[in-house]
Amino acid sequence: MTGIFGLLADSSRLRILLLLDRKELCVCQIMGVLELSQPLVSRNLSLLSGAGFLDARREGKMMFYRRKKALPKPLAPLLNLLRNELGVDETHQRDLQSLGDCAEYQKKTGKCSMETFLEFMEQRKRSRKQ
Repeated sequence: MTGIFGLLADSSRLRILLLLDRKELCVCQIMGVLELSQPLVSRNLSLLSGAGFLDARREGKMMFYRRKKALPKPLAPLLNLLRNELGVDETHQRDLQSLGDCAEYQKKTGKCSMETFLEFMEQRKRSRKQ
C-alpha cells in the first residue's frame, strides 16, 4: 500500500487517473488536457498501468488508455475515495473543461493525432493571449 500511496502522491498521476476514470483517452489527448510533455505522460501512464489501475490498447501508432473495469481489491475503494474527494476540486474541473474543449476540437478536425494535438495547443495559447 505504501507504493500505491507514493504513486498517488503525484498530482499529475492523480489528474491522469481521474480523467481516465471518465473515459478512454489517447496519449496526445492527455498531453493536451494537462499540458504535459509526451515523455512525462507516458512515464506516468506506465506507472499507473504497472500498479494495476489502467488497461491499454494500440490503434495504429496511437496508444489509448482507460481505467480497468475490474480494479484489484485495494484499488477500487481507493479510487472511490479519490472520486469523492477530488471530484469537485478546481483543478479537476478545469481538466474536465479542457477535455471537453479538446474533444470538440477533434470533432471539428475529424481526427486524433499528434498533429491535431499541436494545433489544439496552439489554439489554446492564442485564446489565452486574447
